[in-house]
Amino acid sequence: MLFYTEHFYINIFKTQDFTEENYDTRSFLERLIYLERQEHVSVMCRSFKLPKDDDDYQQAINDSILLDHILVDNRHKLLYCYVPKVACTNWKRVFMVLSGNAQPGAPDLLQIPADVVHKPSTLDRLSDYPAARAADMLATYTKFLFVRHPFERLLSAYRNKLEQRHQESSRYFQSRFGRRIVRRYRANATEQSLRDGDDVTFAEFAAFVADTRDTVFNEHWAPIDRLCRPCAVNYDFIGKHESLFEDSDYLLRHVVGATDVRFPKGPDSNTSTQLVKYFTPLDHDTVLKLYGTFELDFKLFNYNLQNIFGYEVG
Repeated sequence: MLFYTEHFYINIFKTQDFTEENYDTRSFLERLIYLERQEHVSVMCRSFKLPKDDDDYQQAINDSILLDHILVDNRHKLLYCYVPKVACTNWKRVFMVLSGNAQPGAPDLLQIPADVVHKPSTLDRLSDYPAARAADMLATYTKFLFVRHPFERLLSAYRNKLEQRHQESSRYFQSRFGRRIVRRYRANATEQSLRDGDDVTFAEFAAFVADTRDTVFNEHWAPIDRLCRPCAVNYDFIGKHESLFEDSDYLLRHVVGATDVRFPKGPDSNTSTQLVKYFTPLDHDTVLKLYGTFELDFKLFNYNLQNIFGYEVG
């Protein structure tokens, strides 16, 4: 087993220096964490009998949502499947530097405006390439994504896109989704709420996401499985939001080999500390439906509900 694991890592972490000086017990244990994440995804894919990745990636190149979410860095032969609400703004900033698209003279990555990094034309996407070229990239480039507890990500989307009032960045979501949510889930809604959609409660938003009548999700709360298809794409590295800076640093230094690029540290999120406050008032049926909506994300990336409710539902 030890021989297999070491051999596996030598193939995956192509840029790692495996000299005796660097290849110590600590570095081996660090790499083992990432191997275990990959192996857990593989086990869950088999358990749920989901289609597995194939050598020519025909499943993947026919999935337009997936191709739109995979960013390309040809300089480092790197593919990043971005997931909204999982530090994707800062990772897009890093990608701009890696691929040579960063604004000249910006000493701090955080100075790159968010609206610039999110423009579709700023970074190459796998959907920009012919199918044969996209399949070749999927087979030969290093592929990674970052994941987050499904309910924490859902809460982050609500707080950022619907809860904030009088914020320009929230108005689109309040107009497009907030008004619909109020109309469907609030009895005796006021004319102002129906018009503005800017006072949606978390319980109403949760009911909306859990409602099986809505099969089209906005990317900010769509399941990660739907955006990045981890059973159809064999990701070489899976980072977690809970260990964002450590995982990002390891990825950049040891996997990509970009020792001169550092992942930016912005303000700490307090979303994880708010989970109990927002989720425990929900009725049990809504929680079960939400869990069902994100069940694959829970299972694939080894998350649970113990820290929120003190028990597991799936």
